[in-house]
Amino acid sequence: MNIRPMLAADVDPATEMILRHGWGVRREWLRFATRDDRCHPLVAVADGEIVATGVGTANGAVGWLGSVFVAPARRGQGLGRAITQAVLGWLESAGCGTVVLVATTEGRRLYERMGFEVQAMYRILEAPGLPEADVSGDAGTAAGTGLAVRAFRPIDVDAMAGMDAAATGEDRRHAIERLAAPDTARVVTDAGARLRGFMVRPPWGGGATIAETPDDALAMITARRRTAGPEGKVRVGVLDANGEGLARLAAEGFTDAWSAPRMTRGAPIDWRPERIWGQFNLALG
Repeated sequence: MNIRPMLAADVDPATEMILRHGWGVRREWLRFATRDDRCHPLVAVADGEIVATGVGTANGAVGWLGSVFVAPARRGQGLGRAITQAVLGWLESAGCGTVVLVATTEGRRLYERMGFEVQAMYRILEAPGLPEADVSGDAGTAAGTGLAVRAFRPIDVDAMAGMDAAATGEDRRHAIERLAAPDTARVVTDAGARLRGFMVRPPWGGGATIAETPDDALAMITARRRTAGPEGKVRVGVLDANGEGLARLAAEGFTDAWSAPRMTRGAPIDWRPERIWGQFNLALG
């Protein structure tokens, strides 16, 4: 068994291995991870075939662990722990004093044995889209709030990165710079044009969403629902610490779709969980 860095040539066979065993398409994410020096994707190879994957991302002093997948025939042999430990070793060498992950039911037991503890629960909620006819005035204006939603502009990056760091306690500027574009990112501003929140949608799904207040978040979420239309659905991901946000979402017709534990190991994070309304997903936070 050989655990080594994932190469660009490994992306397709790793994707097919994961997809073959029912864990969804990971091609765009793994391609991103092999091209970002803040990411450290690994594969385990046996008999010339990829049989496991794992990815770490260093967001400053906070590291993320994810995409740990072991082919069913290779489970129960310590491979999950081995590839997890290899990722953790790289995160430690990259200066990450804290590691965060979102655990599956199967993975949680392993992570607890490795010293991780549940910090919070992510709750994924969904609601149907809204008719475009409900838009009032400018397509991006939330009526009566003084808030406006517009497409990302490159000049927004500094404000987005600062707001993101205050909410997450992480340095995710590298991801924002790579993934934000006018067709993939939106920001919400107040009457004075000050940025109050943003959303960045990566090509593999999900959407990192940060907002100062529930009003700011709901302005962006409502704009997304109008874009989706009545035939579509919109999902958001909030933490159970965000009681006000959960209540506001329920009042807007959102219902629970999925939940999972956020687990951490290491130094406490200085963060504001109530400002987090969506994730990049996988091993990016």
